[in-house]
Amino acid sequence: MCQATVYLDEKEVARDVIWLEQGKDGVRLATLFEEPQLIPGRVRHIDFMKHRVILEPLKEDDDEG
Repeated sequence: MCQATVYLDEKEVARDVIWLEQGKDGVRLATLFEEPQLIPGRVRHIDFMKHRVILEPLKEDDDEG
């Protein structure tokens, strides 16, 4: 299967992520066995070969979404 591990900077915040959506308030993600969660960050980059998503913290002046 193709689940990903999500990191906020260098810290792992979620494993087995099957769904991810970038929004104004952060990144909403869902895993196989846990409730969906909102991470206050935005996608920095995705490595599909390593199944890794790297987020960076939101800044107060960020209004992308």
